[in-house]
Amino acid sequence: METLSPTKTLGRLKDYYKPIVLELYLAHQSEGSRAGLPTVVVRTSGCTHRCYFGEGGWCDSWYTSVHPERPTYSFNDIVKIYDENPHVKEMMLTGGSPSMHGALVNELTHFCFGRGIVLTLETEGSHFLETDYPIDLISLSPKFSNSIPKLGVTTPLGTVVDEKFIKRHNKYRLNKEVIKNMLKYHLSYHYKPVWVPGDEKSFKEIEDFRVEMDIPKNQTWLMPGGSTREELIPHYAGTIKKALEVGYNFCPRAHIIAFDEDRLV
Repeated sequence: METLSPTKTLGRLKDYYKPIVLELYLAHQSEGSRAGLPTVVVRTSGCTHRCYFGEGGWCDSWYTSVHPERPTYSFNDIVKIYDENPHVKEMMLTGGSPSMHGALVNELTHFCFGRGIVLTLETEGSHFLETDYPIDLISLSPKFSNSIPKLGVTTPLGTVVDEKFIKRHNKYRLNKEVIKNMLKYHLSYHYKPVWVPGDEKSFKEIEDFRVEMDIPKNQTWLMPGGSTREELIPHYAGTIKKALEVGYNFCPRAHIIAFDEDRLV
């Protein structure tokens, strides 16, 4: 089991000024059980995965995973955006894979606890973090076989997928023991699998995982695959139909509909 125990904070004062976050902006949460609430998006760079969903496209934040960019914002910038927007009481910590940045996540649990901010960690479940304060909500989106890049396809910046690329994606792809510990330790969770209509093999994986992890259907949000409007919208009808058929919630991923491939920085 891969377990990180970041019981220390960022430490030295200068660490609070180091670039550690790639994107930082105000938004409304658009996925899962807290959809519609004003939030601050804190996006880290770097990921254990390289997700490719075929007709559903590459990861919608491929610039943090497939081709990770350098961070530009510091911890003090996070403090500043909340100082300037005291009405916002939510934080969405996302990536990439934010669980790779244990000291940052732990420091943010202190910050959010002190300010009465609800902290959501969006994660694929590759690493378990035993933070000093349990995280309010784990937004769990584990990656199934429908996320595995296809040999020979081209990434958004032109890299051709080879066996090494696929092996890297699969290394931490479905860490079930880590996920069990994560859901047990932190305060609450929801389950957000990505699905492209017609792929019954991957849907069986989604449902089998839900049953194995004892996740209630009312905590499950089925998301249509797609990183752009053009990719996403054709999958709406089939995903809604499947969610209704099996008793899941449906996640519209409204940020992609609203902003397409625009980046809010």
